[in-house]
Formats: sequence, C-alpha cells, structure tokens
Amino acid sequence: MASLTKKEKRLLQEKKNGQSVEYRQKFRAHLVYETIYRKKPDRQVAEEQNTTEKTVKKWRKRFKEQGMKGIHDSPRSGAPRKFTIEQRCEVIAIACDKPKAYAFPIRPYWSLDSLAEAAAQHAQGPAMSRSSVQRTLQRNDLRPHRHDMWLHSKDPRFREKVNDIVSLYLEPPKDAVVICVDEKTGMQALERKFEPKSALPGQPGRYEHEYIRHGTMSLIAGFEITTGDVVAQCRPTRKADDLMAFMEKLAAAYPHQEVIIVWDNLNIHHDGPSERWSKFNERNGNRFSFYYTPKHASWMNQIEIFFSILHRRCLKWGSFHSQEALKANVMAFIQHWNYEEGHPFNWTFGGYPMQHEPKEAA
Repeated sequence: MASLTKKEKRLLQEKKNGQSVEYRQKFRAHLVYETIYRKKPDRQVAEEQNTTEKTVKKWRKRFKEQGMKGIHDSPRSGAPRKFTIEQRCEVIAIACDKPKAYAFPIRPYWSLDSLAEAAAQHAQGPAMSRSSVQRTLQRNDLRPHRHDMWLHSKDPRFREKVNDIVSLYLEPPKDAVVICVDEKTGMQALERKFEPKSALPGQPGRYEHEYIRHGTMSLIAGFEITTGDVVAQCRPTRKADDLMAFMEKLAAAYPHQEVIIVWDNLNIHHDGPSERWSKFNERNGNRFSFYYTPKHASWMNQIEIFFSILHRRCLKWGSFHSQEALKANVMAFIQHWNYEEGHPFNWTFGGYPMQHEPKEAA
C-alpha cells in the first residue's frame, strides 16, 4: 500500500481537522488518511465512518491517481452555454452606457429589469432572462445601480503630481520629514438636549436628534507620515493669519529638519501677492518645500484619513456645550492619539483607470 509524503500528510490533516473546511472534503480526507497513513482496512474505516467499502475504495483510488485534487469533486460538464461571450459583452456594454441611449429617458441609472428589457431589444441572439443578466453583471463585478460621489480632476499635471506625492509616501526622504497639512472647518459645537441612552441587549444606543448650536471651530492639523504624529491648532476662524500661526507652530515643532509639506490648492496655501510662504521659508532657514495635490484630489492627502478617524470617534456623536468644550475634546483626542494610538497609515494608490487587465465577459 502506498504511503504519504510529509506534505500530503500535513494537507490531509488540515483538511480533516479544519474548522472551516467543507464537510464532504473533511470526510474524504479522513477516509484517505485512515487507509493510507494509518494502514487500516477498508472495511474497518467504512464501519467507523458509517459508510460503504465502495466509497472508501473510491476516494483512496482517486487520491492515489490525482493526489490532493482527488478528494475534490470533478468538474461537471453541465448544460452547454446558452449565451456566447459576444452576447454577454453586448449586455456589459449596455450596462456601461446611460439608459437614455436605449429609450429609457427618465431613468438616471439601470435596474435589472430595465437592463434585461434593453438587452432583449438591442442585443443580438436570444433574449437574456433577468437572472442571466444578473449573473453576467456579477461575474464582471459590475453594479450599474450603485453610485458614489466623484469629482473629476481637470488638472493638466494630474499624473505628474500624483506620481510625485506617491513617491514621497512610498520612499520618504531620510533627511526630511513629510507632513500632510489641511483644514477641517465648520466643526459644530452641538449640545444634545437630552443625554444619550446606552445600548441594551438587542437594542443599539440612542442619540437625541434635537440639539442646541453653540457655533463652530476650525482645526488646522499636520500628519507626519512616518510616525503618525499630529500637530494641531483649533480656532474659531480659518484665515491666512490662522494658517500662518499654525505653520510657525509646525516650524517650532521641527526646528532642525527639512520639512516637506503636502497640501491642496486652497488660495491661502499659495504665495499670493504678499509672498507669504516665501517669506515664511526665509524666516525658517529655507527648510520648507511644498507639494500640491492635483485639483479636486484632496483624497491624496493622508491627513484626511486622520480627520475621518477624528470625526467618527470624537465629533459624530459628541455633545458640546460651547466652542471651548469642543476645542478641549478635539485637542484631548489628538493628544491621546499622539501618546497612545498614533501610527503611520498604510496608504495605497490603485493606479490610473485602464491600467488593470479587463475581466472576462463570461
């Protein structure tokens, strides 16, 4: 009788003992393991597993012939394809077009029913059922009924700026710090009229919809990409003078290092007639250099990730009886972040459109 290699023994043990392994594969792996590794007779294994000798012999033979592949089901021929790849591509093309191009002028997006109807009218070959259209969409990860907000960047130097910033993120200069800077404006000091109710078994926590407004605050912050440290300033306004005060604070926090600033194209981020940043740089030993994200591409600024964390954990359900209370909570959260939770972000960029290989139509 054949014996198992170390690899086969390990794989069979993982299959027969795995918690998330499909039952029929665990069962087959057990039959093979007991007969080949433990050298048990087929009849004994059949009795222990409450099956037949024929079944034991079948899976032992399959394993000898095919190895680990043998304990899986063989591919079934099934019915022949009803629709060609060309027909499925036609459906995909319709799904990627606007409904008004197919006599659905009042629909802003496709539903499965309207897409199946359009495919029946305009695609060649037999009409696809609703379920066939759905399977075609699923196989190609296509969801024409779903939409996200998107802002197109018309920046003529889009790729150049993206590549420069991505290079900074992937390989930060060893002799400089890279800091992402932005403003979070309009943080509302909202005081809930009633205390929130804590969660109970089977019931989520509840927050009062009514609130009292106590004004707004603006946060200016910088995120150091290699450490996750945040330098911040919270004031009632976000004017050029406020930003300059923050940048002086940032310069004091990094007194001896070259500093690379990544920020967006807000007007006060540029020199302007007063040459504010040229003069700022002169005052601070010309240690600062500035990189600008492409227009309408602030998603490239890592500080936005931190702002999202701040919003979810501190602002979203908070109750603040004054602007000062809001400021105190925000700055306390940032201090906690720096001492306890601060870490660099694993920022990734998926590439430009059309860089990936297309999926198969069927």
